[in-house]
Amino acid sequence: MTEKNIIPVNPEIIMKTQDQQGLSDLIKPLTREIHLFDSFIAGTSHLKDPDILKKAAVGDTLTLRRESDNRYDSNAIMILNDEGEKYGYVPEKDNRIFSRLMDAGKLLVAKISNIQPKGSFTMISIGIYLVDF
Repeated sequence: MTEKNIIPVNPEIIMKTQDQQGLSDLIKPLTREIHLFDSFIAGTSHLKDPDILKKAAVGDTLTLRRESDNRYDSNAIMILNDEGEKYGYVPEKDNRIFSRLMDAGKLLVAKISNIQPKGSFTMISIGIYLVDF
């Protein structure tokens, strides 16, 4: 097989197809998730409406999206639920390599592995996965 037979996959298109009934079932067998790292969601105590965290459940798959205009962190990666609501960020200490992968067109997702309320703070542990096509 020559290089010109290889068709690059656009991760944005794959994410959009996940919402189309039947189409995601066709694509899922062609993908696999590779566990890269365990971390947590940073910034949950700074949410405008912390009640959105009540929607979070262990096993939920979350969207990771680069936030290129973040003035505090040039590698910022937002963590969103399936409704597009922001839960927080990948911690700054963990995001450098993941932001590079995403900037190179790789699709990363997070999965909630544990939720622990700690007073007014909610600790949400996540695994970060590379979706491989």
